[in-house]
Amino acid sequence: MEIRNKVKERKIVQMDLADYKPSCAIVPIDLSEQLWKGLVLKEKDFRAWIKETDWSSFEGKGVYIFCSTDAIVPTWAFMLVSSQLTEICEAVVVGTEKQLRRVLILKKIHRLDLNDFKDQRVIIKGCSDISEPAFAMSELVGFLQPVVKSIMYGEPCSTVPIFKRKKT
Repeated sequence: MEIRNKVKERKIVQMDLADYKPSCAIVPIDLSEQLWKGLVLKEKDFRAWIKETDWSSFEGKGVYIFCSTDAIVPTWAFMLVSSQLTEICEAVVVGTEKQLRRVLILKKIHRLDLNDFKDQRVIIKGCSDISEPAFAMSELVGFLQPVVKSIMYGEPCSTVPIFKRKKT
């Protein structure tokens, strides 16, 4: 009697969260370093810093911009820095490293071609080295659910059903 691999026969698309882990270098920019006496942002000095900075060193990186002090930094300061980085960086956020990692995960998910998943059974593998697994999984579910037949969590030999499209 022939032994059949029923898991292999089901033609399941396996997705590994590790594929969505940010792969670029992550770099902070702390605007507190540009404050006069650590308290006030002087527009003339700030604009000089913007002009003199070699922004090319941030090319291809993920950058998060923040201020580590309680100083009130005007919104336009964050905008000026962002405008220097937007076209050369993988991603730029005003916020935390965690927020940047989430943006990078989302960018990778949204690069997927949904046509590759149309009417497919998908397993999202659970054991991956990624900083935000619940976030990544939830975003994958939301992105894929409109087109897939089903979504499962785990490994092919032991899955937890997450979504199954109703037959029409």
